[in-house]
Amino acid sequence: MGRFLTGVAVVTTRSGDELHGMTINSLTSISLDPPILMVSLTFGARTTDALLESGRFAISILGAKQEAIARKFATRGGERFEVGEFDYTDNGLPVVKDALSQADCTVVNQYEIGDHQVFFGQVTGCRDRNGAALAFNAGKFGSFHDFHHAELPWFF
Repeated sequence: MGRFLTGVAVVTTRSGDELHGMTINSLTSISLDPPILMVSLTFGARTTDALLESGRFAISILGAKQEAIARKFATRGGERFEVGEFDYTDNGLPVVKDALSQADCTVVNQYEIGDHQVFFGQVTGCRDRNGAALAFNAGKFGSFHDFHHAELPWFF
């Protein structure tokens, strides 16, 4: 799966007064009405445990110039929130300032699958802005610029 080009996001949550977050590329839009996002997090990660406890998460879809934040949130241990600037959702969850998209979610379902916990979150608030997205492919960060092909019309 390392050859599958993906976007890069940071998922955050709060457990009591403690903030948790990690870099992910397993983010999927599941439903438009109601808006539901899916994230898949590895068992044993502190962010996974905190999300199981809190039932809420926020998503920041990173822009092409936010690689340092992606790298910081991808490392184990350490203070992840010391790099970058953050805004807060209406529910008090941190989102990366100037991220391309920010979403505030409430868990509506979750499953254990293999070595991951899969969370489905209904979006309760979101913000978007234009810009190039940070991409991940074959173990490397980059950006994707070839949007010169014909637009694919929506079929629904």
